[in-house]
Amino acid sequence: MGDRTFLDWPFFEDRHRAFAADLEAWASANTDALELHGDHDLDGDCRAILRSLAEGGWLRKAVPDANGRLDVRTLCLTRETLARRSGLADFVFAMQGLGSGPISLFATDDQKARWLPGVASGETIAAFALSEPEAGSDVAALSTTARREGDHWVLDGTKTFISNGGLADRYVVFARTGEGGAKGLGAFVVDADTPGCEIVERIPLMAAHPLATIRFNQCRIDADRILGAPGEGFRIAMATLDVFRSTVAAAALGFSRRAFDEAAARATSRTLFGAPMSDLQLVQASLADMALKIDASALLIYRAAWLKDQGAPRVTREAAMAKLYATDEAQQVIDAAVQIFGGLGVTAGHPVERLYREIRALRIYEGASEVQKIVIARQALAAMAGGAHG
Repeated sequence: MGDRTFLDWPFFEDRHRAFAADLEAWASANTDALELHGDHDLDGDCRAILRSLAEGGWLRKAVPDANGRLDVRTLCLTRETLARRSGLADFVFAMQGLGSGPISLFATDDQKARWLPGVASGETIAAFALSEPEAGSDVAALSTTARREGDHWVLDGTKTFISNGGLADRYVVFARTGEGGAKGLGAFVVDADTPGCEIVERIPLMAAHPLATIRFNQCRIDADRILGAPGEGFRIAMATLDVFRSTVAAAALGFSRRAFDEAAARATSRTLFGAPMSDLQLVQASLADMALKIDASALLIYRAAWLKDQGAPRVTREAAMAKLYATDEAQQVIDAAVQIFGGLGVTAGHPVERLYREIRALRIYEGASEVQKIVIARQALAAMAGGAHG
Protein backbone atom coordinates (compact mmCIF):
# COMPACT_ATOMS: atom_id res chain seq x y z
CA MET A 1 0.00 0.00 0.00
CA GLY A 2 2.89 2.36 0.58
CA ASP A 3 2.93 5.49 2.71
CA ARG A 4 -0.51 6.70 3.78
CA THR A 5 0.56 9.01 6.59
CA PHE A 6 -0.14 12.05 4.41
CA LEU A 7 -3.82 11.47 5.07
CA ASP A 8 -3.20 12.70 8.62
CA TRP A 9 -2.31 16.14 7.30
CA PRO A 10 -4.73 18.95 8.18
CA PHE A 11 -5.69 19.39 4.52
CA PHE A 12 -8.08 16.46 4.92
CA GLU A 13 -11.32 15.89 6.77
CA ASP A 14 -12.46 12.57 8.16
CA ARG A 15 -14.69 12.07 5.11
CA HIS A 16 -11.62 12.23 2.87
CA ARG A 17 -9.77 9.70 5.01
CA ALA A 18 -12.76 7.35 4.93
CA PHE A 19 -13.10 7.80 1.18
CA ALA A 20 -9.41 7.09 0.60
CA ALA A 21 -9.60 3.91 2.68
CA ASP A 22 -12.71 2.70 0.84
CA LEU A 23 -11.23 3.39 -2.59
CA GLU A 24 -7.94 1.74 -1.64
CA ALA A 25 -9.75 -1.38 -0.45
CA TRP A 26 -11.89 -1.51 -3.60
CA ALA A 27 -8.92 -0.95 -5.90
CA SER A 28 -6.93 -3.68 -4.15
CA ALA A 29 -9.82 -6.09 -4.61
CA ASN A 30 -10.30 -5.16 -8.26
CA THR A 31 -6.71 -5.08 -9.46
CA ASP A 32 -7.37 -7.24 -12.52
CA ALA A 33 -10.17 -4.93 -13.66
CA LEU A 34 -7.99 -1.84 -13.34
CA GLU A 35 -4.54 -2.92 -14.46
CA LEU A 36 -5.31 -2.89 -18.16
CA HIS A 37 -2.88 -1.14 -20.48
CA GLY A 38 -4.63 -0.84 -23.83
CA ASP A 39 -1.95 -2.86 -25.60
CA HIS A 40 -4.38 -4.83 -27.78
CA ASP A 41 -7.88 -3.34 -27.51
CA LEU A 42 -7.55 0.22 -26.24
CA ASP A 43 -11.19 1.23 -26.59
CA GLY A 44 -12.37 -2.06 -25.13
CA ASP A 45 -10.07 -1.71 -22.14
CA CYS A 46 -11.26 1.86 -21.53
CA ARG A 47 -14.89 0.76 -21.62
CA ALA A 48 -14.17 -2.16 -19.28
CA ILE A 49 -12.47 0.13 -16.76
CA LEU A 50 -15.32 2.62 -17.06
CA ARG A 51 -17.82 -0.13 -16.22
CA SER A 52 -15.80 -1.18 -13.18
CA LEU A 53 -15.54 2.39 -11.90
CA ALA A 54 -19.25 2.93 -12.51
CA GLU A 55 -20.22 -0.27 -10.71
CA GLY A 56 -18.07 0.77 -7.76
CA GLY A 57 -19.82 4.13 -7.64
CA TRP A 58 -16.57 6.05 -8.09
CA LEU A 59 -17.63 7.98 -11.20
CA ARG A 60 -20.10 9.91 -9.04
CA LYS A 61 -17.04 11.71 -7.63
CA ALA A 62 -16.25 13.10 -11.09
CA VAL A 63 -19.35 15.31 -11.00
CA PRO A 64 -20.81 17.63 -8.33
CA ASP A 65 -22.52 16.07 -5.32
CA ALA A 66 -26.12 16.64 -4.24
CA ASN A 67 -25.10 20.03 -2.85
CA GLY A 68 -23.57 21.08 -6.16
CA ARG A 69 -20.02 20.75 -4.81
CA LEU A 70 -17.14 19.39 -6.87
CA ASP A 71 -14.67 18.34 -4.17
CA VAL A 72 -11.14 18.79 -5.53
CA ARG A 73 -9.45 16.87 -2.72
CA THR A 74 -11.61 13.86 -3.52
CA LEU A 75 -10.77 14.18 -7.22
CA CYS A 76 -7.07 14.26 -6.35
CA LEU A 77 -7.26 11.31 -3.98
CA THR A 78 -9.09 9.30 -6.64
CA ARG A 79 -6.56 10.04 -9.36
CA GLU A 80 -3.61 9.39 -7.07
CA THR A 81 -5.02 6.01 -5.98
CA LEU A 82 -5.95 4.88 -9.49
CA ALA A 83 -2.68 6.08 -11.03
CA ARG A 84 -0.68 3.90 -8.63
CA ARG A 85 -2.27 0.90 -10.31
CA SER A 86 -2.88 1.88 -13.91
CA GLY A 87 -2.32 4.96 -16.00
CA LEU A 88 -5.28 3.92 -18.14
CA ALA A 89 -7.60 3.63 -15.13
CA ASP A 90 -6.56 7.10 -14.01
CA PHE A 91 -7.14 8.40 -17.54
CA VAL A 92 -10.66 6.98 -17.73
CA PHE A 93 -11.71 8.58 -14.45
CA ALA A 94 -9.93 11.86 -15.21
CA MET A 95 -11.66 12.34 -18.54
CA GLN A 96 -15.09 11.83 -17.03
CA GLY A 97 -14.22 14.74 -14.73
CA LEU A 98 -12.43 17.05 -17.16
CA GLY A 99 -14.74 16.23 -20.06
CA SER A 100 -17.76 17.27 -18.04
CA GLY A 101 -15.94 19.88 -15.94
CA PRO A 102 -17.27 22.94 -17.81
CA ILE A 103 -20.79 21.54 -17.38
CA SER A 104 -20.23 20.89 -13.67
CA LEU A 105 -18.90 24.40 -13.12
CA PHE A 106 -20.86 26.60 -15.53
CA ALA A 107 -24.00 24.90 -16.84
CA THR A 108 -27.51 25.85 -15.80
CA ASP A 109 -29.37 23.50 -13.49
CA ASP A 110 -31.37 22.19 -16.45
CA GLN A 111 -28.20 21.52 -18.44
CA LYS A 112 -26.59 19.72 -15.50
CA ALA A 113 -29.66 17.54 -15.04
CA ARG A 114 -29.60 16.77 -18.74
CA TRP A 115 -25.95 15.84 -19.16
CA LEU A 116 -24.26 14.93 -15.86
CA PRO A 117 -26.19 11.83 -14.70
CA GLY A 118 -24.92 9.84 -17.69
CA VAL A 119 -21.34 10.80 -16.83
CA ALA A 120 -21.78 9.67 -13.21
CA SER A 121 -23.34 6.35 -14.25
CA GLY A 122 -20.77 5.64 -16.96
CA GLU A 123 -23.43 5.60 -19.67
CA THR A 124 -21.87 8.68 -21.28
CA ILE A 125 -18.16 9.02 -22.07
CA ALA A 126 -17.04 12.64 -21.84
CA ALA A 127 -14.32 14.65 -23.56
CA PHE A 128 -12.82 18.17 -23.47
CA ALA A 129 -12.07 19.57 -26.96
CA LEU A 130 -9.80 22.59 -26.64
CA SER A 131 -6.48 22.09 -28.46
CA GLU A 132 -6.03 22.79 -32.17
CA PRO A 133 -3.23 22.22 -34.67
CA GLU A 134 -2.08 25.83 -34.25
CA ALA A 135 -3.42 26.56 -30.77
CA GLY A 136 -2.53 24.43 -27.80
CA SER A 137 -0.97 26.41 -24.98
CA ASP A 138 -2.25 29.69 -26.48
CA VAL A 139 -5.97 29.17 -25.98
CA ALA A 140 -6.79 32.72 -27.10
CA ALA A 141 -5.54 31.79 -30.60
CA LEU A 142 -8.28 29.20 -31.25
CA SER A 143 -9.63 29.36 -34.79
CA THR A 144 -12.55 26.91 -34.72
CA THR A 145 -15.67 29.03 -35.25
CA ALA A 146 -19.23 28.92 -34.01
CA ARG A 147 -21.72 31.19 -35.75
CA ARG A 148 -25.32 31.71 -34.76
CA GLU A 149 -27.98 30.81 -37.32
CA GLY A 150 -31.46 31.23 -35.90
CA ASP A 151 -32.03 28.58 -33.24
CA HIS A 152 -28.71 26.88 -33.90
CA TRP A 153 -24.97 27.26 -33.67
CA VAL A 154 -22.86 26.03 -36.59
CA LEU A 155 -19.31 24.86 -35.80
CA ASP A 156 -16.43 24.71 -38.26
CA GLY A 157 -12.80 23.87 -37.56
CA THR A 158 -10.39 21.21 -36.36
CA LYS A 159 -9.42 20.02 -32.88
CA THR A 160 -6.47 17.74 -32.24
CA PHE A 161 -4.85 15.78 -29.41
CA ILE A 162 -8.33 15.37 -27.95
CA SER A 163 -8.38 12.79 -25.17
CA ASN A 164 -11.21 10.27 -25.58
CA GLY A 165 -11.47 11.41 -29.20
CA GLY A 166 -13.22 8.68 -31.15
CA LEU A 167 -14.42 7.05 -27.93
CA ALA A 168 -16.45 9.83 -26.33
CA ASP A 169 -20.21 10.18 -26.63
CA ARG A 170 -20.10 13.93 -25.97
CA TYR A 171 -17.58 16.74 -26.29
CA VAL A 172 -17.32 20.16 -24.70
CA VAL A 173 -15.97 22.16 -27.63
CA PHE A 174 -14.40 25.61 -27.42
CA ALA A 175 -14.90 27.78 -30.50
CA ARG A 176 -14.71 31.39 -31.60
CA THR A 177 -18.03 33.25 -31.46
CA GLY A 178 -16.81 36.76 -32.14
CA GLU A 179 -13.77 39.01 -31.98
CA GLY A 180 -10.22 37.73 -31.89
CA GLY A 181 -8.41 36.93 -28.67
CA ALA A 182 -9.66 35.62 -25.35
CA LYS A 183 -12.92 37.59 -25.32
CA GLY A 184 -14.34 35.97 -28.44
CA LEU A 185 -14.72 32.32 -27.38
CA GLY A 186 -17.66 30.16 -26.43
CA ALA A 187 -18.11 26.66 -24.95
CA PHE A 188 -20.51 24.21 -26.58
CA VAL A 189 -21.78 20.69 -25.81
CA VAL A 190 -21.67 18.51 -28.93
CA ASP A 191 -22.81 14.91 -29.19
CA ALA A 192 -20.35 12.69 -31.05
CA ASP A 193 -22.99 11.48 -33.52
CA THR A 194 -23.98 15.00 -34.60
CA PRO A 195 -23.74 15.35 -38.40
CA GLY A 196 -20.63 17.32 -39.28
CA CYS A 197 -18.62 15.99 -36.31
CA GLU A 198 -16.00 13.67 -37.81
CA ILE A 199 -13.03 11.76 -36.40
CA VAL A 200 -10.19 12.48 -38.82
CA GLU A 201 -7.57 10.23 -37.25
CA ARG A 202 -6.72 8.36 -34.10
CA ILE A 203 -3.34 9.36 -32.67
CA PRO A 204 -1.15 6.58 -31.20
CA LEU A 205 0.87 7.48 -28.10
CA MET A 206 3.91 6.00 -26.35
CA ALA A 207 1.55 5.12 -23.48
CA ALA A 208 -1.69 4.05 -25.10
CA HIS A 209 -4.62 6.40 -24.45
CA PRO A 210 -7.51 7.17 -26.84
CA LEU A 211 -6.60 10.38 -28.65
CA ALA A 212 -7.87 11.84 -31.90
CA THR A 213 -8.15 14.72 -34.34
CA ILE A 214 -11.74 15.90 -34.83
CA ARG A 215 -13.13 18.00 -37.67
CA PHE A 216 -16.29 20.07 -37.44
CA ASN A 217 -17.80 20.78 -40.85
CA GLN A 218 -21.09 22.67 -40.79
CA CYS A 219 -21.80 20.92 -37.48
CA ARG A 220 -25.21 22.25 -36.41
CA ILE A 221 -26.28 22.12 -32.77
CA ASP A 222 -29.24 23.58 -30.88
CA ALA A 223 -28.79 27.06 -29.46
CA ASP A 224 -29.27 25.80 -25.89
CA ARG A 225 -26.04 23.79 -26.10
CA ILE A 226 -23.87 26.77 -25.28
CA LEU A 227 -22.50 26.99 -21.73
CA GLY A 228 -22.81 30.48 -20.31
CA ALA A 229 -22.88 33.26 -22.88
CA PRO A 230 -20.92 33.91 -26.08
CA GLY A 231 -17.55 35.35 -25.13
CA GLU A 232 -17.28 33.41 -21.85
CA GLY A 233 -15.49 30.40 -23.30
CA PHE A 234 -11.99 31.46 -22.31
CA ARG A 235 -13.05 32.04 -18.71
CA ILE A 236 -14.82 28.66 -18.67
CA ALA A 237 -11.76 26.87 -20.04
CA MET A 238 -9.33 28.53 -17.63
CA ALA A 239 -11.54 27.99 -14.58
CA THR A 240 -11.98 24.33 -15.51
CA LEU A 241 -8.22 23.86 -15.87
CA ASP A 242 -7.80 25.71 -12.56
CA VAL A 243 -9.60 22.79 -10.90
CA PHE A 244 -8.24 19.89 -12.89
CA ARG A 245 -4.55 20.87 -13.08
CA SER A 246 -4.24 19.87 -9.43
CA THR A 247 -5.63 16.46 -10.32
CA VAL A 248 -3.03 16.00 -13.07
CA ALA A 249 -0.42 16.60 -10.39
CA ALA A 250 -2.17 13.99 -8.22
CA ALA A 251 -1.91 11.42 -11.01
CA ALA A 252 1.81 12.15 -11.27
CA LEU A 253 2.02 11.67 -7.51
CA GLY A 254 0.36 8.27 -7.85
CA PHE A 255 2.94 7.30 -10.46
CA SER A 256 5.73 8.50 -8.15
CA ARG A 257 4.43 6.50 -5.20
CA ARG A 258 4.24 3.34 -7.28
CA ALA A 259 7.76 3.92 -8.59
CA PHE A 260 9.10 4.42 -5.06
CA ASP A 261 7.35 1.31 -3.75
CA GLU A 262 8.72 -0.78 -6.60
CA ALA A 263 12.25 0.62 -6.17
CA ALA A 264 12.26 0.19 -2.39
CA ALA A 265 11.06 -3.40 -2.69
CA ARG A 266 13.75 -4.12 -5.26
CA ALA A 267 16.49 -2.49 -3.19
CA THR A 268 15.61 -4.43 -0.06
CA SER A 269 15.23 -7.81 -1.80
CA ARG A 270 18.17 -7.69 -4.21
CA THR A 271 21.58 -8.79 -2.93
CA LEU A 272 24.52 -6.87 -4.32
CA PHE A 273 28.18 -7.35 -3.33
CA GLY A 274 27.12 -9.70 -0.55
CA ALA A 275 24.57 -7.38 1.06
CA PRO A 276 21.11 -5.94 0.34
CA MET A 277 21.24 -3.24 -2.32
CA SER A 278 19.50 -0.95 0.17
CA ASP A 279 22.69 -0.95 2.29
CA LEU A 280 24.53 0.97 -0.41
CA GLN A 281 24.72 4.67 0.40
CA LEU A 282 24.13 5.73 -3.20
CA VAL A 283 20.93 3.70 -3.30
CA GLN A 284 19.84 5.15 0.03
CA ALA A 285 20.52 8.66 -1.29
CA SER A 286 18.42 7.94 -4.36
CA LEU A 287 15.53 6.64 -2.27
CA ALA A 288 15.81 9.67 0.02
CA ASP A 289 15.58 12.04 -2.95
CA MET A 290 12.56 10.15 -4.23
CA ALA A 291 10.79 10.32 -0.87
CA LEU A 292 11.49 14.05 -0.59
CA LYS A 293 10.11 14.79 -4.05
CA ILE A 294 6.99 12.76 -3.28
CA ASP A 295 6.20 14.57 -0.03
CA ALA A 296 6.92 18.01 -1.51
CA SER A 297 4.62 17.22 -4.43
CA ALA A 298 1.84 16.04 -2.13
CA LEU A 299 2.07 19.21 -0.05
CA LEU A 300 1.72 21.42 -3.12
CA ILE A 301 -1.13 19.34 -4.56
CA TYR A 302 -3.27 19.16 -1.47
CA ARG A 303 -2.62 22.81 -0.61
CA ALA A 304 -4.10 23.78 -3.98
CA ALA A 305 -7.00 21.36 -3.63
CA TRP A 306 -7.75 22.48 -0.06
CA LEU A 307 -7.74 26.15 -1.06
CA LYS A 308 -10.21 25.50 -3.87
CA ASP A 309 -12.46 23.46 -1.59
CA GLN A 310 -12.41 26.30 0.95
CA GLY A 311 -14.05 28.53 -1.62
CA ALA A 312 -11.12 30.34 -3.20
CA PRO A 313 -12.44 31.75 -6.50
CA ARG A 314 -9.19 30.97 -8.33
CA VAL A 315 -6.14 28.90 -7.42
CA THR A 316 -4.24 29.59 -10.62
CA ARG A 317 -0.86 30.06 -8.94
CA GLU A 318 -1.21 27.16 -6.54
CA ALA A 319 -2.51 24.72 -9.18
CA ALA A 320 0.24 25.70 -11.61
CA MET A 321 2.90 25.15 -8.94
CA ALA A 322 1.44 21.75 -8.07
CA LYS A 323 1.27 20.59 -11.67
CA LEU A 324 4.71 21.89 -12.60
CA TYR A 325 6.51 20.45 -9.60
CA ALA A 326 4.68 17.14 -9.28
CA THR A 327 4.92 16.19 -12.96
CA ASP A 328 8.53 17.27 -13.46
CA GLU A 329 9.67 15.60 -10.25
CA ALA A 330 7.70 12.43 -10.98
CA GLN A 331 9.77 12.11 -14.13
CA GLN A 332 12.90 12.16 -11.95
CA VAL A 333 11.48 9.74 -9.39
CA ILE A 334 10.52 7.24 -12.05
CA ASP A 335 13.87 7.58 -13.81
CA ALA A 336 15.60 6.81 -10.51
CA ALA A 337 13.41 3.74 -10.08
CA VAL A 338 14.35 2.52 -13.55
CA GLN A 339 18.02 2.97 -12.63
CA ILE A 340 17.64 0.90 -9.48
CA PHE A 341 16.09 -1.92 -11.50
CA GLY A 342 18.85 -1.81 -14.09
CA GLY A 343 18.12 -3.95 -17.14
CA LEU A 344 14.75 -5.03 -15.78
CA GLY A 345 13.71 -1.39 -15.63
CA VAL A 346 13.81 -1.03 -19.40
CA THR A 347 12.14 -4.35 -20.13
CA ALA A 348 8.87 -3.86 -22.01
CA GLY A 349 5.88 -4.37 -19.73
CA HIS A 350 7.74 -4.00 -16.44
CA PRO A 351 5.86 -1.70 -14.00
CA VAL A 352 8.58 0.97 -13.94
CA GLU A 353 8.98 0.83 -17.72
CA ARG A 354 5.26 1.50 -18.08
CA LEU A 355 5.50 4.36 -15.59
CA TYR A 356 8.40 5.81 -17.58
CA ARG A 357 6.17 6.01 -20.66
CA GLU A 358 3.08 7.16 -18.74
CA ILE A 359 4.60 10.15 -16.97
CA ARG A 360 5.93 11.97 -20.00
CA ALA A 361 2.61 13.21 -21.34
CA LEU A 362 1.60 14.72 -17.99
CA ARG A 363 4.33 17.33 -18.37
CA ILE A 364 2.63 18.53 -21.56
CA TYR A 365 -1.15 18.23 -21.40
CA GLU A 366 -3.38 20.74 -19.57
CA GLY A 367 -0.55 23.24 -19.84
CA ALA A 368 3.07 22.27 -20.49
CA SER A 369 5.67 22.81 -17.78
CA GLU A 370 6.98 25.90 -19.57
CA VAL A 371 3.48 27.39 -19.62
CA GLN A 372 3.11 26.73 -15.89
CA LYS A 373 6.29 28.71 -15.28
CA ILE A 374 4.83 31.64 -17.20
CA VAL A 375 1.61 31.39 -15.20
CA ILE A 376 3.47 31.29 -11.88
CA ALA A 377 5.69 34.23 -12.81
CA ARG A 378 2.75 36.36 -13.91
CA GLN A 379 0.83 35.55 -10.75
CA ALA A 380 3.84 36.36 -8.57
CA LEU A 381 4.46 39.65 -10.37
CA ALA A 382 0.80 40.60 -10.17
CA ALA A 383 0.77 39.89 -6.45
CA MET A 384 3.86 42.03 -5.99
CA ALA A 385 2.35 44.87 -8.01
CA GLY A 386 -0.86 44.62 -6.01
CA GLY A 387 1.07 44.79 -2.78
CA ALA A 388 3.13 47.69 -3.97
CA HIS A 389 0.05 49.67 -4.87
CA GLY A 390 -2.01 48.56 -1.91
